[in-house]
Amino acid sequence: MKVKTLAIAVTTAMSSPVALAEVTPADLPSMIVSADFRPNDAHDTPISLTTIDQDTIESRGAQHIEDVLNLAPNVNVSSGASRGQFFQIRGIGERSQFSAPLNPSVGLLIDGIDFSRTGGAATLFDIDKIEILRGPQGTKFGTNALAGVINMQSTEPTNDFDLHFETGIAEYNTRNVGLAVGGPLIDNTLLGRFSIYSHQSDGYMENDFLDKDDTQNQDEVTARGHLKWLATDNLTVDLNFLHLSIDNGYDAFTLDNSRNSISDQPGKDTQNTNALSLKTDYRANSKVQLQSNLTYVKSDVTYSYDGDWANPAYDPGVFSATEDFNRKRENYSVELKALSNEDGRIFNDSTDWAVGAYFLSQDEDLHLVSDYTGQLKNEYETKNTALFGQLDTHITDKLTLISGLRVEHFEADYEDTNALDLHLSDNLFGGKLGLNYEINSDHMVYSSLSRGYKSGGVNNNDNLPTNKLKFDTEYMWSLETGLKSYWLEGDLITNISAFYSLRRDAQVKSSVFVGGGKFEDSIANAARGRNMGVEADADWQVNDRVRVFGSLSLLRAVFDEYDNPDLGSYNPEGRQMAHAPKYQFSLGSAIKLAANWTFRADMEGKDEFYFSNSHDSKSGSYVIYNASLQYHVENWKVTLWGRNLFDKDYYTRGFYFANDPKDSSKHTYTQYGDPRVVGLTLSYDY
Repeated sequence: MKVKTLAIAVTTAMSSPVALAEVTPADLPSMIVSADFRPNDAHDTPISLTTIDQDTIESRGAQHIEDVLNLAPNVNVSSGASRGQFFQIRGIGERSQFSAPLNPSVGLLIDGIDFSRTGGAATLFDIDKIEILRGPQGTKFGTNALAGVINMQSTEPTNDFDLHFETGIAEYNTRNVGLAVGGPLIDNTLLGRFSIYSHQSDGYMENDFLDKDDTQNQDEVTARGHLKWLATDNLTVDLNFLHLSIDNGYDAFTLDNSRNSISDQPGKDTQNTNALSLKTDYRANSKVQLQSNLTYVKSDVTYSYDGDWANPAYDPGVFSATEDFNRKRENYSVELKALSNEDGRIFNDSTDWAVGAYFLSQDEDLHLVSDYTGQLKNEYETKNTALFGQLDTHITDKLTLISGLRVEHFEADYEDTNALDLHLSDNLFGGKLGLNYEINSDHMVYSSLSRGYKSGGVNNNDNLPTNKLKFDTEYMWSLETGLKSYWLEGDLITNISAFYSLRRDAQVKSSVFVGGGKFEDSIANAARGRNMGVEADADWQVNDRVRVFGSLSLLRAVFDEYDNPDLGSYNPEGRQMAHAPKYQFSLGSAIKLAANWTFRADMEGKDEFYFSNSHDSKSGSYVIYNASLQYHVENWKVTLWGRNLFDKDYYTRGFYFANDPKDSSKHTYTQYGDPRVVGLTLSYDY
């Protein structure tokens, strides 16, 4: 990206796409988030966070969370599948999963249900808001929140009847249709909302060998349900249900790094999921509030690909190879919490409190069929049991001390058909100490010291020495300070934060000597790292017609130590971590052209970044431009939208190895992000 473009982004606004609703003038509501134990205004929540609302999702025809994540500072996404399913925050996060169990660094929650291992579930129809929390969230979320959390919440039912119909078309034979209906089922007692949505597209690849243009297709059906029972004035019960039927193709990599595949056996990226959550909120009295959340998820996930990316016609001697990863996941969790109400403060009426217990059980069965390694079946079971608590002590009317602690016991059992039988057990500790100071009603400064953690795991490579088959917990200490401000009588809101994090016993890819001149890859606690940077955003209502918003982040993420026993291999010590661009920005405006017309345009960009910690291949820096024109009359809305308007080539995943049967040397192979896509959406609300 040219320096001039970055300069424009920096000097025009350090702003937040944050959804035109996060901070607003008096005639628009503020966005309430659930980043802490109690719902709070986003601007009063003392952490670095980005919120994305329905307007932002709608303005770019977004179908999956990968379509909007670039709007959040210091957040990146990795693909290697039909969708971007692996997330990185502040340079930390997984980038793929193959046969080994995955340890997420970034949590993904949908209506309180943990999907941290299944990022393909993050479809966006009838999603009311997305909260992206940056930094360790050890007190509230535990082991899956070392780097941060992505929290998605669907639209709530209300006492008013609500109907939303939406249909759309776009390039690449893309078509969508969906319906959401909500309202009272029993007056003043039972509310409900139900939605169903179908998204289909041929995708953005062409297979020249098979003469097809849909081998990277998208075929996704999402159904959501929400029942809210207002049992009494003090008791509310919520039941959420989610069904996903995803039948996508996977044919993304080519030998010449083009969008024209020559594979003869394209892969699949499918998912069939049923999930539910049952939440209760009971206000026992003016002192205590009791909450519970019971969740259950069952998923069948298939991920497969043509490993040689070619066909016999390309080279008659080519080794034709495919790999099929078939996973069955079954998870359930229980969380119980007690929180103080207005009369329940302790320590001379100075301290709000929250305490709770949490249990999560996850079972994952894999059946791998591979032309490279043969068949493998494994079973991975984990159990997490945690106790947590937080005190918010109001030292003065303006100064608040936050102290949180989470103690978690982790157990895991792994077995496979290669006779590996492994057991892990550990006690984990995380928490937070923070100070918030309200300078006045328009400005709040905060600082915090947090400790996050990620539980240990297993290497399912039976060629490794016994002492290398398991790795231990990773910890991170993070110091953060920030300022949240209103200016111009509330027409301008700004947020800025700075952070410094130390990773200890970082779980990274390493190589182990196994004799005979051979080394085997493994995950080990082989690194120490530092992640530091700045995140800023702003949202400015210039006048009744013009709004300007954007964001900027700077990041330095390096390994101070990276212990790799294979001295002849690549070592990234002192280098920027993988999928950690040094800067990211977004900048845009929404303009009310006339009573019924709104034009919105934005650009989003990021610096180059390394694809892996194992080699020097990287994505180039890029900027892409998006725009929409919306006409609204009575209950109807028509939106003409375009993403990546100048058809910029950019990449979401990359590898460096030898895969061309006609060339034994190593090359960089990349997966493209979406090309230019223009579409039209029609919606009706009642």
